[in-house]
Amino acid sequence: MAKVNKVDYWIASAENDWKVAGHLLEKGDYTYALFFGHLTLEKVLKAYYVRSFSKHPPLTHRLIYLAEKAGLVLSEEQTELLEIVTDFNLEARYPDEKFSFYKRCTYEFTINYLNQIEEMKLWLLQKMR
Repeated sequence: MAKVNKVDYWIASAENDWKVAGHLLEKGDYTYALFFGHLTLEKVLKAYYVRSFSKHPPLTHRLIYLAEKAGLVLSEEQTELLEIVTDFNLEARYPDEKFSFYKRCTYEFTINYLNQIEEMKLWLLQKMR
């Protein structure tokens, strides 16, 4: 697959996950809305990596690691956001974490982080132009 096609693949997959996050938010499934928010950023970061290096991205879910490997320079706030959002990947999926995470995931908590995820997503996409 050509480099452009690989970048497009990751971006299209991220946009699909972002749409799913919105559907889950509408249905009140906040933990999985945040999980799909994580997937969105992971895939946009992988698109950025492929665009930068023309190589397959690292096989990881750790957003900070992906950003570092992609050569991104992040603000302190962006770094903190990626650390928090990486935790959503685990907290939404594993029972020992899921139940305490579920209690924290109010509508306000979820919409706050989804807004920050969207801002980061748009920033990354802009940097790829």
